[in-house]
Amino acid sequence: MIAITRYRVPDEAAGDFAERMTAVLGALAASQGFRSGRLGRTVDDPGLWALVTEWDGAGYYRRALGAYEVRLEFLPLAALAVDEPGAYEIVSSA
Repeated sequence: MIAITRYRVPDEAAGDFAERMTAVLGALAASQGFRSGRLGRTVDDPGLWALVTEWDGAGYYRRALGAYEVRLEFLPLAALAVDEPGAYEIVSSA
């Protein structure tokens, strides 16, 4: 499964956001079931960012989000998250 969380980040916070989200990725990467993760920013709207992670399954993703180390890094950034569904089942790939 993949998880996509988008964030609306003010320009003045972009450097700090990238650094803090890299710490989140590090914490997630230590979680069982983690496959890969990337942080990206749109080229057309630099205030819109996305954290994209891939997992062995939804249960692994949900357990990782509940881990203390992840919450410690992740929760302070949650206020910047766009409120929308973010967990996707893989239907097709190439």
